[in-house]
Amino acid sequence: MNKLPRKRLFVIVTAALLLTGGGIAFAYWSAGGAGTGSADTGTTVAITANQTSTVSGMAPGDSAQTLSGDFTNTNSGPVYVTSVVASISSVTQASGAVGSCDDTDYTLSNATMTVNAEVASGTGVGSWTGATIQFNDKSATNQDGCKGATVNLAYVVN
Repeated sequence: MNKLPRKRLFVIVTAALLLTGGGIAFAYWSAGGAGTGSADTGTTVAITANQTSTVSGMAPGDSAQTLSGDFTNTNSGPVYVTSVVASISSVTQASGAVGSCDDTDYTLSNATMTVNAEVASGTGVGSWTGATIQFNDKSATNQDGCKGATVNLAYVVN
């Protein structure tokens, strides 16, 4: 019997090992299965409406003054705001004022201000405007109790 040269024998054995090894590398079992997982969404915290307009010197016969402002949004992302609603929460009379003064001495118009916008995260962001406040001239009534009074306004962000 003829002996195979050593070099040829090495090549044949190497090729056989590669073919066998290559077949093993591509062999696999198939299987089906199922699984579960979850994903959570975040929540938001309320944002704050800040009045930036200065309203001062209201008196009988004066014209209405516009209320406007911006927001403080401490959320990590933007929040959609539909509207801001203004209201008179109270009236604080000046020290020593004679007579009475209350919310009926003031007229708040267009209290619901449409925003319909996303408000970015941050301080002093976005804007709102449109409501007006005016001293309500009760011509037949002494309103000296309102001299120097402070009208405290409240804002609700929707």
